[in-house]
Amino acid sequence: MPERFAGRVRAPEFPTDTIWVGASAPPRLADARGRLVLLDFWTFC
Repeated sequence: MPERFAGRVRAPEFPTDTIWVGASAPPRLADARGRLVLLDFWTFC
């Protein structure tokens, strides 16, 4: 059975000019390498 996610995907860096709630500094992709990352987005109307 072939690998389901074989190959590489180049994800963009997280924006640094955004307010990150619950984080002292903006996250970096290098810090998340090899980990499962779940981002929760919401909007206020």
